[in-house]
Amino acid sequence: MNMRKVFLSVMAGILMVPAFAQQPKDKAVYKVYKEGFFEKYILSGIQDFEKKETPAPPVRSFKVDMSKMDIPKTKEGFTTLWHNDPVSQGNTGSCWCFSGTSYLESEINRLTGRKVKLSEMYTVYWEYVEKARRFIDKRGSSAFEEGSECNAVVREWKKYGIVPLSDYTGLLPGQVYHNHELMVKEMTAFLGSIKASNNWNEEFAVSGIRSILDHYLGRPPVSIKVDGKDMTPQQYLKDVIKINLDDQIDLMSLMQKPYWEKAVYEVTDNWWLSKDYYNVPLDDYMAVVKKALKMGYTFTIGGDVSEAGMDAKDFQAAIVPTFDIPSEYIDENARQMRFSNGSTTDDHGMHVVGYLEKNGKTWYLVKDSGAGSKTGGKETNKNYGYYFFHEDYIKLKMMDLLIHRDVVKDILAKFTIQ
Repeated sequence: MNMRKVFLSVMAGILMVPAFAQQPKDKAVYKVYKEGFFEKYILSGIQDFEKKETPAPPVRSFKVDMSKMDIPKTKEGFTTLWHNDPVSQGNTGSCWCFSGTSYLESEINRLTGRKVKLSEMYTVYWEYVEKARRFIDKRGSSAFEEGSECNAVVREWKKYGIVPLSDYTGLLPGQVYHNHELMVKEMTAFLGSIKASNNWNEEFAVSGIRSILDHYLGRPPVSIKVDGKDMTPQQYLKDVIKINLDDQIDLMSLMQKPYWEKAVYEVTDNWWLSKDYYNVPLDDYMAVVKKALKMGYTFTIGGDVSEAGMDAKDFQAAIVPTFDIPSEYIDENARQMRFSNGSTTDDHGMHVVGYLEKNGKTWYLVKDSGAGSKTGGKETNKNYGYYFFHEDYIKLKMMDLLIHRDVVKDILAKFTIQ
């Protein structure tokens, strides 16, 4: 064979190898997490309050090995926008409310310069009331669980207003962390008895749910005092907070729905079947993610945090490892496949507050209310309450976001229905 042809053939083969083939292969390890923030702080606080002991068994997890990766080590290098310090949601499924409230607090600061800390549990209380109403209206076919979506905060504020955290914490005297385990069990059992008896009386159901909520969270205030003046939560929202809730826009990017149309986000946590999600191609979705913070706007994200590429306790970072999918192959098909087969779930809501350009890629500083980002507690964890998300992780695993309409006005212009 002609050696020149052989050489050219080999070189052509090398040139045809896709770029991702040169990407170093990531490896995984099994990690045993014996105790973290949840066990040492939240669970122990609950046990002290309820006078009981429940030892936590060790958990063995399959995780990517980040020990030799060039990932952010501290939040200090990030360009950040104003936000309140991270707080704990305790033993609750209320991440949607903590992230949504944090986002709106940042919006209030962006628009007015005011720094306010608002009550998450005030919104959670009324969200359960509305879930009970729909459960009755749909004759038991509507989901009644802890989860919801960030835009539920907007919906409940519109109806019930909001109050400062100092006026309603949702904690009983002596209670340090929220614990909704027994509360949710009681409410679920109560509604189950209604369904079993076919007693679809809304007034009775709401009264029963509110009685349980009052016992565990305390009754929310109907009036608060601001600068010596009495006002309702609705007045506080209108006259003091002064934020236009209609400016908050939901984006998603899923192939299962037509692009450039508003659609239902088909997950259990969207229990009221909101059709307010603007469905856009993935490139447009990521363009919003990349430009928002640089424009001065934070936003929420919701998606999957149970991946092998996310190491919450040791590194507080999330990447997409090569053994999942190489970076160059992350596209709308890979995203949709994982959502359709259930390997991507909508299990956590967070607040994106900063960014860092590193090695030609963008990392995002994500404020979190869950326990994973708080390993070691405030005393030892300099990154307490934050995650570092690689842009690929958001592209593949974060399914929706809530953001101010000014960031997406060019996108909204392409929709026939606003």
